Amino acid sequence: MGENKKLLLIDGNSVAFRAFFALHQSLDRFVNHNGLHTNAVYGFKTMLDNIITSVEPTHVLVAFDAGKKTFRNKKYADYKGGRAKTPTELSEQFPYVKKLLEAYGMKYYELQNYEADDIIGTLAKQAEEQDFETTIVTGDRDLTQLTTTKTMVAVTQKGVTEVERYTPEHVEEKYGLKPAQIVDMKGLVGDSSDNYPGVTKVGEKTAIKLLKQFKSVEGIYANIDELKKSKMKEHLVADKDVAFMCKDLAQIKRDVPLEITLTDTTWKGSNEKELIAFFQEMDFKRFLEKLRATTPEAKTAQVIEQIKFVNLTADKLAEIDFSNPKEVVFYLEMLGDNYHKAPLVGFAFKIEGKYYVARNTDLLREPKLRALLENENVVVDLFDGKRTFVGLNRLGIHLANIGFDLLLISYLLDTSDNSNDLGKLARQHNYDQVLEDEQVYGKGVKVKIPEDDTLYYSHLCNKVRTIQALRKTLLEGLAKNRQEELYDKIERPLSLVLAEMEIDGITVDPQKLEEMGSEFKERISEIKEMIYQEAGEKFNLNSPKQLGVILFDKMKLPVIKKTKTGYSTAVSVLEKLRGMAPIIDNILKYRQIAKIQSTYIEGLLKVIFEKDSKVHTRYTQTLTATGRLSSVDPNLQNIPVRLAEGKKIRQAFVPRKKGWQIFSSDYSQIELRVLAHISHDDNMQAAFREGQDIHANTAMNIFELASPEEVTSNMRRQAKAVNFGIVYGISDYGLAQNIGITRKQAKEFIEKYFRIFPGVKKYMKDIVEKARVDGYVETLFKRRRYLPDIKSRNYNIRSFAERTAMNTPIQGSAADIIKVAMINMQKMLKEKNLKARMLLQVHDELIFEAPNEEIPILEEIVPQVMDAAVSLDIPLKVESSFGKTWFDAK
Repeated sequence: MGENKKLLLIDGNSVAFRAFFALHQSLDRFVNHNGLHTNAVYGFKTMLDNIITSVEPTHVLVAFDAGKKTFRNKKYADYKGGRAKTPTELSEQFPYVKKLLEAYGMKYYELQNYEADDIIGTLAKQAEEQDFETTIVTGDRDLTQLTTTKTMVAVTQKGVTEVERYTPEHVEEKYGLKPAQIVDMKGLVGDSSDNYPGVTKVGEKTAIKLLKQFKSVEGIYANIDELKKSKMKEHLVADKDVAFMCKDLAQIKRDVPLEITLTDTTWKGSNEKELIAFFQEMDFKRFLEKLRATTPEAKTAQVIEQIKFVNLTADKLAEIDFSNPKEVVFYLEMLGDNYHKAPLVGFAFKIEGKYYVARNTDLLREPKLRALLENENVVVDLFDGKRTFVGLNRLGIHLANIGFDLLLISYLLDTSDNSNDLGKLARQHNYDQVLEDEQVYGKGVKVKIPEDDTLYYSHLCNKVRTIQALRKTLLEGLAKNRQEELYDKIERPLSLVLAEMEIDGITVDPQKLEEMGSEFKERISEIKEMIYQEAGEKFNLNSPKQLGVILFDKMKLPVIKKTKTGYSTAVSVLEKLRGMAPIIDNILKYRQIAKIQSTYIEGLLKVIFEKDSKVHTRYTQTLTATGRLSSVDPNLQNIPVRLAEGKKIRQAFVPRKKGWQIFSSDYSQIELRVLAHISHDDNMQAAFREGQDIHANTAMNIFELASPEEVTSNMRRQAKAVNFGIVYGISDYGLAQNIGITRKQAKEFIEKYFRIFPGVKKYMKDIVEKARVDGYVETLFKRRRYLPDIKSRNYNIRSFAERTAMNTPIQGSAADIIKVAMINMQKMLKEKNLKARMLLQVHDELIFEAPNEEIPILEEIVPQVMDAAVSLDIPLKVESSFGKTWFDAK
């Protein structure tokens, strides 16, 4: 193997726990598109990168605990008995930590009856005998007993990116003990984490003093008579058996019968393709971009059958008869994601068995092609109807009749596995006669259309061929799933409703934004001055390092967390320091307003279209596994509402002209109403039928109050978190974090909730069973989500799938209901020949603009249409308001 053999041993459970709790303040932020929490995986990956860079290992092994019971439990039944149950938000991530390791090409291992520590201890001993340099990474200081001249133990600090490196010298400097004496110290002091007691009232300082004098637990008891009479001596004598037992429990076993050898831990590097796929699954966009920037992804070797095509020109167009075609398959190419402004760079189509292709999209304006696309009797099959509709609209062409939309139908057949790249999506359906765009156009700043006509035209024609080739299979899948109506009556018509909304856009007053920007700049300046006064000096407020020095060195505030460069000043840290000094509130306020200024004031000003003073968002219809829409470029679904300064941004969203107003209608508690319907829970349905405040009702029951008047705002807030948490399959840990109570209280809240609403408990049990039998769950409108992990033998993977089974029908049905309402509402506006326009959908809310005289009409018809979108066992509730701006309409 050569001279430079470096072994890296990682305590998998310990590091995963550290990663989870280091980022648990951001638990809701670290969630992938399937609803999986990813903070532990993210932190683990960050630790791996840091330690690999530092160690440059030739061999790697990550050790995991195989179960709760080990040989130590036979010696002491309560070993680790005091530990709280692992939060499901963490346990569901362990299989993905292992999947990450597989992508890294790293061996992981666990062994029944032993802990990860014992696996590490045994391998570290073998490594020393074979002249390896070994680094052990753990969050548990117990492993410092393994430190030698050849073995260094890196103990993670508050997070996982920083470590304290223990060498024999460092152990002696820190404790005044040899590494081997760490076990003796544990025998005397005990370990609350592992739940063994140690000697009564002997702390670390006393233990160290005794061990410096007598070397070991054995030495102490051999010389016990030398100790002066004292309470400590009495405790030592009384707890002699305890001390020896605890030392034995703390001793890491170094002769475990492993089924692996050091050769098995050889590390040859990561598998780039697997890492890319994993980062995509986890939604780790930053890691993905970094990997792709540093690693040239291998081109997929594909043999593609060449297509004969006609290079279309104005002259050739005049010779072709396009009347009465039986089929039209069409593809419009744009270079870029934002189809409202991406360059139109070419098109291809197939008619009567022939392929036609051109770079010049102006040819589509020629009467023959325009008539073809605008003919209501001609069905056009394509990929991504909304994108195509908007692109053609930019050429002044109204696409009249969309038939087969490959992207939409593929999404309906499997909502969890879709791509907006036709080449990638085709391979998901086992079709390989088309390349990915990246393979033809390049990526990043190097993206460009090939100058070679044959290469480019073939690519466009291959896209057309792919649409046609997959049509039969995908439509059969739709029929098999009984989803034709979902496509024909909801998703396809919705795509056109969304296209029209996007094309209309919403007017934004740049002057108002600039005025607010000036106000915010002034407010930011005032807050900065207050911070400087409180700090006693000026400094760079945007520098975490300088801010850390002010807060923790100068002002002596308690240090919550450290980073490589100094002190952490993250929001989660500052939140814990609230109330300790006025400067903290001002820093948090400064950051909030500065973010609003950069993201929403400056951000919106950049995306206003000059020609109409509007912003034109894009609704992504095929992204979420539940069917909910999302908004990008800009995201108009996340304009802040909780912070007063953020909410003011809505003042800049105005109607298109004077004499018009913004009108808003939204469903009240739609997900809970859907839950009441599908669970058939009598108590919940009664509360909604009687018009009760469902959150106050839940609070009364949870807190065992006699009347709604006794419910405080905080009680209602906590009950609301329980109500909505149940919808999302929340655990006691997650609920405790959300509302600031103990896990025990959270567990009691959830248990009481299920006693109040037994139908909900039964629904959750039944839907999991149904998912286990069928392999999927469905919404009220047959939107399907497959759950292959529902039968997994791995508890963590299975439990995540079970929670997904519970909440998908609720969230997905709510999403479907508002989609139906949008389709019916657009139809109603046209039937009544109203000038009013539907502008935005923000989750459960629809936003319109209308002339003053039409506002009373909207007040009447919008709630009617929204209420009639679906027939439930309980009434839907729609609340409406209007005003001169979006702000005033709420």
